[in-house]
Amino acid sequence: MKIIKSAAIVALMTGCAVATIDVRPASAITLMDFIRGGKKRTSPERARPAQPLPGVGMMVPQQIDPRTAAKPPRVTGPRYYTYKPEPLRRIATDRLLDPVVTGSVQNGALPPMLRQPLSDARQFLPEINVRATADVAKAVENYYGARTDFVWIDGTGVSARAKSALSVLAQAAKVGLDPQDYAVDVPSDTFDRGDMIAREKALVQFEIAMSVATLTYVQDTVRGRVDPNKISGYHDFKRKSVDLFAFLDKLAGSDDVAALLESQNPKSTQFLALKAELERLRAQTDATPRVEIAAGTLLKPGQSNPELANVIAGIKLKASETLKIEHAVVLASYNGTPDYTPELVPVVEAFQKEHGLKADGVVGQASIRVLTGGDTTASKINKLEIAMEQARWLPDGLGSRYVFINQPAFTASYTDQGVEQFSMRVVVGSKTNQTYFFQDEIQTVEVNPYWGVPQSIIVNEMLPKLRSDPGYLDRMGYQVEVGGRVVSSSAVNWYASTSSIAVRQPPSSDNALGELKILFPNAHAIYMHDTPSKSFFKRDQRALSHGCVRLADPRRMAAAVLGISMDEVGKEIATGHNRALPVPQKVPVYVSYFTAWPNKDGKVEYFNDVYDRDMYMNRALEATRNTRRAEG
Repeated sequence: MKIIKSAAIVALMTGCAVATIDVRPASAITLMDFIRGGKKRTSPERARPAQPLPGVGMMVPQQIDPRTAAKPPRVTGPRYYTYKPEPLRRIATDRLLDPVVTGSVQNGALPPMLRQPLSDARQFLPEINVRATADVAKAVENYYGARTDFVWIDGTGVSARAKSALSVLAQAAKVGLDPQDYAVDVPSDTFDRGDMIAREKALVQFEIAMSVATLTYVQDTVRGRVDPNKISGYHDFKRKSVDLFAFLDKLAGSDDVAALLESQNPKSTQFLALKAELERLRAQTDATPRVEIAAGTLLKPGQSNPELANVIAGIKLKASETLKIEHAVVLASYNGTPDYTPELVPVVEAFQKEHGLKADGVVGQASIRVLTGGDTTASKINKLEIAMEQARWLPDGLGSRYVFINQPAFTASYTDQGVEQFSMRVVVGSKTNQTYFFQDEIQTVEVNPYWGVPQSIIVNEMLPKLRSDPGYLDRMGYQVEVGGRVVSSSAVNWYASTSSIAVRQPPSSDNALGELKILFPNAHAIYMHDTPSKSFFKRDQRALSHGCVRLADPRRMAAAVLGISMDEVGKEIATGHNRALPVPQKVPVYVSYFTAWPNKDGKVEYFNDVYDRDMYMNRALEATRNTRRAEG
């Protein structure tokens, strides 16, 4: 099988670097061993004499006095932005007059009572003031510039087509949108027939406003109101395009505009589950009983704590009927004592397991959040609305075969033939090294991988140590390259720029990437991989990595995307050789961020906002609302 070769790649600011493959083997240790000052290792590369390179020489670092040297630089990751919505502009209705119609009016129109209704209504276009985003404004201008008929008005009033469309716009909240974004002032059916001029002017205003409202709705349903790439550097999506001119033409010729408008909403099973959950929650109140557990409570088996009574009350309130029936005797006999006795431990463990928590019987922050009710109805509705907005950034239908990573849930699942085959725990980036939100395609599984150390780790974590001990990487078994040539780390001037320096860890049992990594080449150097730090998967809160996604069962995921057995994956690993195994058919992967998302059974689950991204989404939506409400 062909081995993929590449030059040493300097990683992006955050995430995991894509490692090079064609190098000599050497012993290695993990990054954590490095930080802790771990065991000394001897690399065969140390015996290879390094050829002189520009700016590289033995003992160069020692010539600089650390007391006077500048502090090591810091590599920072992407940032969050102050969201700036797309501005609105006035529709250039003054350019839409038909010269023939204009001439007939100027030559003297017939008295209003003798005129055909709306026959000369286009003369009022220059007086119409309707504002829209650039795409919508352009579509409206092009449509009415090419046609002389109307879409939403006929005779002396609002058409049945318009009334049908208005009913859909008024129910925009059902699909997670804001009806106020599509509100249109509708001329009254009762009017003074002696003032037909004012009547027709109002109808033309309605005509243009209605076209703007419907096209804005369509664009919002297809791609969302918010441009994700304006939220932060962690969002990376190609925004969907909508042929608004063609759609307005469809509306003009449709016999069922309501169905046509509603058809533009996502139809995936996930979106429909979110929609159903939103409708269910809006129909209920927040009068659901809740329990309170003192902040900071940490209750372990065998301890005594008065908060135990609230813990059991929370279990009785939140546990499934199956759990309550199974542990009915223990729950019924509990009399409110503070002693966390052995018979109560299985009840707590069962509750934790039922809610996807570590079933260890220890009641800590994660358990308390579930026991106290977690989100209120209002906060769940907010999470659903955000999830429905973000779902519009993804394809409508994720495909019959794909990998779905949901960072707030700390899970990765594999779906084939439209059915989820398995799901596993993952570790994602810490809050300071966040995992991005994007989609891509899995192309390669690399066994016994090299770990290319990201530039952010070299600069932020390794450099301070190397300035005082330049040979440290040599002893630790890491390989250093400058300009593509292997050199001793003690020969590098670590006070100079590191931009041309690549550091990597050869394959070993201690390698930071473990046995394998699963690649979907992207600009953020994010991928899935194994890890020697297995204990992290036992934690409930697993935002712990430098940005990449660590898998609890990497062999199973690798076998699935390669279309082979886990035994075959194991045999590839057992060779000890670094190999890149191409995926026979590229598999879509969604590295997503949803604090509300349906599970494989269609039940919507709610998760903590690990990176506070819902807060930024709320700010973006609020800024969009304010822009759309602003007076022209």
